[in-house]
Amino acid sequence: MVTTTHTTVQAEVQAAQQAGEATLDTISWIRLSSVALPLSTPISDAKVLTGRQKPMTEVAFLFAEIGTADGHQGIGFSYSKRAGGPGQFAHAKEIAPALIGEDPSDIGRLWTKLVWAGASVGRSGLATQAIAAFDVALWDLKAKRAGLPLAKLLGAHRDSVRCYNTSGGFLHTPREQLLDNATASLASGIGGIKIKVGHPDRKEDLARLTAVREHLGDDVPLMVDANQQWDRATAQRMGRAFEDFGLVWIEEPLDAYDATGHAALAASLDTPVATGEMLASVAEHWELIRAGAADVIQPDAPRIGGITQFLKLAALAEHHHLQLAPHFAMEIHLHLAAAYPHEPWVEHFDWLEPLFNERLEISGGRMHVPSRPGLGITLSDQARAWTQEEYETGSRP
Repeated sequence: MVTTTHTTVQAEVQAAQQAGEATLDTISWIRLSSVALPLSTPISDAKVLTGRQKPMTEVAFLFAEIGTADGHQGIGFSYSKRAGGPGQFAHAKEIAPALIGEDPSDIGRLWTKLVWAGASVGRSGLATQAIAAFDVALWDLKAKRAGLPLAKLLGAHRDSVRCYNTSGGFLHTPREQLLDNATASLASGIGGIKIKVGHPDRKEDLARLTAVREHLGDDVPLMVDANQQWDRATAQRMGRAFEDFGLVWIEEPLDAYDATGHAALAASLDTPVATGEMLASVAEHWELIRAGAADVIQPDAPRIGGITQFLKLAALAEHHHLQLAPHFAMEIHLHLAAAYPHEPWVEHFDWLEPLFNERLEISGGRMHVPSRPGLGITLSDQARAWTQEEYETGSRP
C-alpha cells in the first residue's frame, strides 16, 4: 500500500505551479519576406477561359521567420495568386511588432492579439491571411522546440496521407499532354488525378474527362474541378453527365458562397461535392457545413488565418463526418491532414519546391509525413533570390 504525506503533496503542488523553462522564452525577432515565385507556364482554368481572370504567371508569398531569445526559430508562410501579395506584406509589417516580447507558446492568444491589432480591416480575407504566416511560424517553432514533426505534436492519426495531383490537369493543357501528365504523376507515386472542367464548350469537358478515364482505367481515383464556373442548372446537368465516371468528387461546381445551391446539388447527386478553398474564415466554412453544402470540405490554412483556425474548422468538419481535402500548400497541409480522424486527401503541387531545400516523399499513392521537426522545411537560396522586399523588427538573439 502506498501512502502520501501532506508534505509530499504540498511539494508536488508547488512544483506543478512553478513555471517550467519552456514558458520563459520570448519572441525577440521577426523577419518578413515578400517572395514572387514565377511559374514556368501561364496557368489557365475556367476562370480564365470565361474572362473572369487573367492567366496566372506567378504566386506571391509572404514568409514570416520568428526567432526567440533562447535561439529557437520557426518559419511560416501565406500566399496570394494574381493579386494581393503586396497587401499581405504591408499588413504583416504593421502588426508584426505586436509579437515582440510575447511568449511564443501562447499561439491562440497571439492570434487574437494580431486580429485586434488590425481590427478595422476585419477577421477574414487579406487581414487574416497575413496573420496566417505568423501563426504557421509559431506552430512550426513550437513543434521544433518539442523535437517533433508538426503532425506528431498535433496528434497524428497516420504517418502518410493519400495524395492527388492537380498541376497537370489545367484547361490550357492539350488533351494528349493531359494524358501524359497523368501517367507521369502516377509513375511518381501519386495516387489520384484531378483535372479542370468548366470549359465554355461543355462537350470539350466531357471529351477530356472521357479520354482521361479511359486512359487511367476505372480503378485510379479521379476528381474534377469547375472553379465556380457553373450556374445551378448547368451544375445539375454536368453533375448528372459525370455520374458514370466514378469520380471521387466534383469540386467548386458553383459560386463558393452559394451554400444553398451546393446543398441542393450535393443532395441530388451520387458523386460527392467538394468546396471551400476560396473561403477566408472558419465562419464562412461554417455556413457550408450548416447547410449540408459539401461532402468534402477543402479549407486552405493560409487563407483562413493559419493552423489555429484550421484546427477549429477540422473539429467542426469531423463532428459532421465530412471528408477533408485541404487546398494547395502541401508543405503545411500534409501535417494537418495526418492529424484528421477520417482518412483525408492532400493536394500535390510541385510549384513550391524551388522555395525549399527539402522535398516531401511520395510513394504508393501517399505523401509521407517527414521525420524532421516542425514543418520540416527551410528556405532555399532561390527563395532568397526571388525576394522582392524584406522587413525586420526586434533584435536577433
